[in-house]
Amino acid sequence: MKQQKVSLIGVPTDVGAGVRGASMGPEALRVAGLGRVIAAFGVEVRDCGDLAGPPNPELAAVEGFRHLAEVAQWNATVHAAVHAELEDGRLPIMLGGDHCLAIGSISAVARHCRETGKALRVLWFDAHSDLNTATMTPSGNIHGMPVACLCGFGPEVLTGIGGQVPAIVPAQIRQIGIRSVDEGEKRFLHELRVEVFDMRYIDEIGMRATMEQALAGVDENTHLHVSLDVDFLDPTIAPGVGTTVRGGPTYREAELCMEMVADTGRLGSLDIVELNPALDHCNMTAELAVDLAESLFGKSTLMHLHRNYR
Repeated sequence: MKQQKVSLIGVPTDVGAGVRGASMGPEALRVAGLGRVIAAFGVEVRDCGDLAGPPNPELAAVEGFRHLAEVAQWNATVHAAVHAELEDGRLPIMLGGDHCLAIGSISAVARHCRETGKALRVLWFDAHSDLNTATMTPSGNIHGMPVACLCGFGPEVLTGIGGQVPAIVPAQIRQIGIRSVDEGEKRFLHELRVEVFDMRYIDEIGMRATMEQALAGVDENTHLHVSLDVDFLDPTIAPGVGTTVRGGPTYREAELCMEMVADTGRLGSLDIVELNPALDHCNMTAELAVDLAESLFGKSTLMHLHRNYR
């Protein structure tokens, strides 16, 4: 891991979700020792504290969106904070909060890549494709829409946050672990040609081959952004999420994903989202998320090298 300066950015809101509680995620990750385990690699860790934004009004959807104004305000704040840390030569880790916040973080990363001439690859680890729109959504919850918004399909107050619409194109995304997709989303995924490695695919070819494909083409000019929705994991090991879906990756499969990202040396930014301590057991899901983050920073590297040179 070449990046030696990391910034933790807490975003304590569940304004985009249907279930309350993800607003407590940032503190749960701190309690589980996120900053400490990353610092153990000789990395300088700066905790920027929590961003501030509007409370969750708990209102019904209006024209296909719940809490659009609040979501837009939070994401504009996230965008500014993440972009500032990238400009300062640091690796931002957004501590969510629900997954709608990736609109702000990834639009900031995309803007930074345009400004620095870097290629962007987004690894979207999630049980859901998050490609809903106002006309397709069954709920109006915007945490089901960030990929659509980032690809330019959504209200301008969200799609335009990064100063360019679309912020990213589907070819820059690799979705991994998907197993719950609405019918409209399925058609949209095919139409946009998003590269999706769903759980059946992973079952058939294995996680190593899946990650090799997801990372194909990554080189020294690539900025890798990992957007880790904790519901990517199987709920038997990660119960602390509001939208559990059975049949997710095992502990070792998830660790392998992060280890292979670490092996590239190209990790440039990270989201950890949808952790809901209100639904967790003794902070076990937060501790697992921290464990995965530790692997992103090279926890297994020494063992891996030792095995290769025995």
